[in-house]
Amino acid sequence: MALSNSPSGTLTLTVNGKRRTVDRAEPDAPLLYILRNDFELNGPKYGCGLGQCGACTILVDGQPTRSCVVPARIGIGREITTLEGLGAADALHPIQQAFVDEQAAQCGYCLNGMIMSAKALLDRNPQPDDKAICDALRFNLCRCGTHVEIVKAVRRAAEYIRLENEKH
Repeated sequence: MALSNSPSGTLTLTVNGKRRTVDRAEPDAPLLYILRNDFELNGPKYGCGLGQCGACTILVDGQPTRSCVVPARIGIGREITTLEGLGAADALHPIQQAFVDEQAAQCGYCLNGMIMSAKALLDRNPQPDDKAICDALRFNLCRCGTHVEIVKAVRRAAEYIRLENEKH
């Protein structure tokens, strides 16, 4: 689970519950590059490259993390979750389903970051009010202006998760 001492070495990460290895990884390469280029995960997007837009947001040990500005080595020994780790096309996570149901996207570029930030929020606060939702999403930019629908989607996701938990 470590990076070799050489400038380019083997990097092993746990991504979406699976151990994955990259040979000849640069230890300071942005984690986003490893996720997209080596692991072929397309959820996290390259947006600004400065950690300001949120398109690259992933969860590292449950915390929203801007993968474009953290080195790949930050993931060693931690659980990394990308959008692909939440659900599948035929079995969407309740948050993903809520975003679909509320039509909370136009271009969709921001959705990865919005959904991953919403996941972190709902994990720590299962029934957030609008202020908490807006606060959790404040660092995620959406140029299409679907902010109202996005807040509705997070509210709906909280309800879906509550109902799902009541079943179990």
